[in-house]
Amino acid sequence: MNYENQNFCQSCGMPMGDTDEWYGAEADGSKNTDYCKYCYENGAFTSNSTMDEMIEFCVQPMVEHTPGMTDQKAREMMQQFFPTLKRWKAQ
Repeated sequence: MNYENQNFCQSCGMPMGDTDEWYGAEADGSKNTDYCKYCYENGAFTSNSTMDEMIEFCVQPMVEHTPGMTDQKAREMMQQFFPTLKRWKAQ
């Protein structure tokens, strides 16, 4: 998969692809292009987690969907990537 110019969820880092199917939703039903449907719905975040809690939650899905990925490598990558995401930059 080519990640160049890819839109990533600004909360969990999930690649959101070329369509709006993974986009979260505002309270009025419009799509939110910054956050995925798992992190953001009805105009609010679906969990009140910390960045570290989000990383721990995301380790297993990343390992399952990335051939050759280990828990440790996934955690290390997210610890570097997540601070650049919109939701976590201010923390």
